[in-house]
Amino acid sequence: MPLPIENYALIGDLHTGCLVGTDGSIDWLCLPRFDSASTFGALLGDHDAGRWLIAPSDAAATATRSYLDDTFVLVTRWRTPTGVVEVTDLMPFGDRRADVVRRVTGISGTVPMRVDLAIRFGYGSAMPWVRQVVEADGTALVATAGPDAVVVRGPRLTATDHTHEAGFDVSAGDVVDLTLTWYPSHRTPPTPIDVDARIAETTAWWRDWAARCTAPPAYEREVRRSLLILRALTNEDTGGIVAAATTSLPEQFGGSRNWDYRYVWLRDASMTLQALILHGYAEEAERWRGWLLRAIAGDPADVQIMYGLAGERYLHESEIDGLPGYGGASPVRVGNGAYRQYQGDIFGEVMIALHEARLLGVDENEYSWPLQRALLQYVDDNRSRPDSGIWEIRGEVRHFTHSRVMIWAALDRGIKGVEQFGLDGPVDRWRALRDEVRADIEDHGWNAELGTFTQHYDTTEVDASLLQLAQVGFVEADDPRMLGTVAAIERDLLHDGLLLRYRTESGVDGLEGTENPFLTCSFWLVEQYAASGRLDDAVVLMDRLVGYCNDVGMLSEEIEVATGRHVGNTPQALSHLALVRAADAIALARSTRAS
Repeated sequence: MPLPIENYALIGDLHTGCLVGTDGSIDWLCLPRFDSASTFGALLGDHDAGRWLIAPSDAAATATRSYLDDTFVLVTRWRTPTGVVEVTDLMPFGDRRADVVRRVTGISGTVPMRVDLAIRFGYGSAMPWVRQVVEADGTALVATAGPDAVVVRGPRLTATDHTHEAGFDVSAGDVVDLTLTWYPSHRTPPTPIDVDARIAETTAWWRDWAARCTAPPAYEREVRRSLLILRALTNEDTGGIVAAATTSLPEQFGGSRNWDYRYVWLRDASMTLQALILHGYAEEAERWRGWLLRAIAGDPADVQIMYGLAGERYLHESEIDGLPGYGGASPVRVGNGAYRQYQGDIFGEVMIALHEARLLGVDENEYSWPLQRALLQYVDDNRSRPDSGIWEIRGEVRHFTHSRVMIWAALDRGIKGVEQFGLDGPVDRWRALRDEVRADIEDHGWNAELGTFTQHYDTTEVDASLLQLAQVGFVEADDPRMLGTVAAIERDLLHDGLLLRYRTESGVDGLEGTENPFLTCSFWLVEQYAASGRLDDAVVLMDRLVGYCNDVGMLSEEIEVATGRHVGNTPQALSHLALVRAADAIALARSTRAS
C-alpha cells in the first residue's frame, strides 16, 4: 500500500521527477517526462504497479531525511541496532539522460540492506522482458517492454515472482551505488555514469540556482523551498511548468475527484512567471514567456487553458483500469478533458503576468505584443461568453464573477501597456470595453442585499476565487464591498479555520462527493488579511499553513483538517505559488506598518 501523501519527497532532473517515500521506496516515476507513462506506479496501486525499495532489512529501522542544502539531493539516514547508513537519492541532469542515482553510504557499524525492484511500464500494464547483461564492471539488469527500456546497475539482482531482489551489508566507510537509466528500447543501453561527478555537478547547480533567490526575511525558508519546487516542476528545454508531478491523487480519500495535473496550465504558469521575476529569476521568466508564445501562437480562438510540456494540444482524458487508485480512489485518469473548456479568466492571468514582466524589465519582442493584441481582440469578441471558471467546473457554464473580473483585468493591462510603455493599440476601444465589463460585474456579480460579490451571476453562493478581486486591482483590499465579500467567505467556506474553494453541496460543479480545504485559497486569505490591515490574523493563519509543509517543505493541493494529512496531487505548484505571494504580502504589510 502507498504511504500517506505527505510521506513522499520529490527528486527530479528538470524533465521528470519521482516520489521517494520515508520507507525508502520510489513509488512514482514517469520516464522520460512528467507526463509519460509510469515506470513505478505503486502510488496508485501496490507493489505490482512498480516500485524500487532500498532500505535496511530490519523492519524496525528508523529514518530521518532532508534535502542537501538548497537542492533536490535527498539524504535519508537510517538507524538500526547494528549501525547507521545514509541513502542519497537524486536525478542528475545536464547530459540529456534520464538517470536515478541511489547511493548507500555506511556511517557506523554494519547494516544489512535489501533491494526490492518491480519494473512495470505503461502505468503498470506492461510486464517487461528482463535479462542480465555482463558489463566490464559487473552485471547489469536490462528491462524492456514496447518503446521503453531501463538498465539497472549495482548489486546483482535475483528474480523472485516477477520482482528482483538483492541483499548486501554496508559497513562504516562503504559506498554502494545503484543506478537506473531509461532509454528508448530500440537503442543500446547507455554507458554507466560517473556517480561522484554527477552528484557534485547536480548539487552545485541547485546551490547556484538557489543563491540567486531573493526572499522576504519572514518565511524565508518556506519561500526558498517553494521557488525550488517551482523550478523542479519546470521543463529545462521548453520552459513549461507542470501543475503537479502526479495524476489522480484524490481530492477526497476514496472518492472520484481524481485528475491528471502533469500539464501546463496557463493560469499556474502565469502566476509562476510573476513569482520568479519578483524573486530574482528573470531568465526563467523569459524562457516561460517563450513557451507561452509558442503554445498559443496562431488563432486566439484556439487558445487552450492547458497544454503539454512542449505545448502539445491534444490531452485526451482516459481511465486506466489496471490501477486501483490511491487507497482505492478511482478512477485513475490520464490526460485532462478540461483542456477543451473555455475559461475566460486565463486571458487576465496571462495579460497580468506579461504586464508584470514589462514592469520588471523583461522587454517585449517582435512577437509578444502583437500576440497580446490578438488575445485582447479575442477577449473583445467573447467578453459576454459564459465559461467553466477557474475551478474547471464540469457542470453548466455560467457567468462566473471571477472570470468576468479577469476579463476586466486583461483589458486593464492592455491599456496600461499603451499608457505606461507607449505600445500601440486601440486604447479607446479597450477603455470602453473595460468600463462595460466593470458595469456588468457590478450589476450582476454584486449582491447589495447580502453585501458580497457572488460566485456567479445566478446565485447567492460565494467562492474563494473572489479573494483575487483585490489582488488584480478590481477593488481595493479595504473596500467595503471586498470586506463584505471576505466576511461571507469566512462565514460560508471556512472549515476548521481553512478555506474550501466553494460549497460542493450547491451542485455547481456537477460532480459527486466533496473535497477538503484548498491550500491556495487559504493562502489567498492570508494575502487579503495582510493587505486590508488584519496583519495579526494574516500571521496566525500563515503560521498554521506553513506548518502543513511536510518534513522536506512540500505541499499538496488540499489538507484534511482533522488529521493534517495531505490530499490531492503533489507537490502542487499553485499551493507553493500562493505561499510565496502570502509571504510577500506579510512582508509588505510589516514594512508599511513600520513606516
